[in-house]
Amino acid sequence: MPVARPVLALVHGWGMNARVFDALAAALADAFDVHALDLPGHGDRAPLPENTLAAWAGDLAHRMPPAAVVLGWSLGGQVAMRAALDHPDRIARLVLLTSTPRFVASADWPHGMAAADLDAFGAALLADPRGTLGRFLALQTRGAPDAKTLLHALRRVLTEAPEPASAALAAGLSILRDTDLRAEAKRIAQPTLVIHGALDTLTPAGAGDWLAAHLPQARALTLPRAGHAPHLSHTDAVVAGIRDFCHA
Repeated sequence: MPVARPVLALVHGWGMNARVFDALAAALADAFDVHALDLPGHGDRAPLPENTLAAWAGDLAHRMPPAAVVLGWSLGGQVAMRAALDHPDRIARLVLLTSTPRFVASADWPHGMAAADLDAFGAALLADPRGTLGRFLALQTRGAPDAKTLLHALRRVLTEAPEPASAALAAGLSILRDTDLRAEAKRIAQPTLVIHGALDTLTPAGAGDWLAAHLPQARALTLPRAGHAPHLSHTDAVVAGIRDFCHA
């Protein structure tokens, strides 16, 4: 009998949708049963009654069979880490793609966005949701050698699915503002691959270094010429890293 392929769930970041993983999903379809998932309130999904990190993590855990591999990009990585902590039987391995335990910078955490800048995004979101999303996309590509190409690709993803619900966007910003997983990181027991771009200015490479050093079973893959979206800019390298990690 043929051997069943492992399930690989792909979880996107703030304001995006599952279409951002089209190229990655196609490249891994021969080795995995790939499921690119929309977060609540994104793509064609309605928001949950309660839109918190724990609720989104529970939603993710129960949309997969047990022992799945979960890749989380940026905010999606925080959802994946929360799911690994709260529902460990559902997740066999983690791939954290340019993610972070804490998105906002503080006195003891230099690897993040200034809190005032994130608050400004929240205020702007109420007045101009589309424009705010556009500015966030520009931040994701800043510093990358192919920034214009990446920005075009991300904008195309937004046009190919329904706009995210305003409640989900606001909830996502709240999660990014309030989440700090550093104290719990040592309890993430699943083997984890931390993929980071050295040129990432949104979740700086230091955040990936911290995750690789503090998660008990983590290994790091740093891409010297990548920014915040290496699955788009360096698809082959990300695919090779995932294959090696999951079939080691």
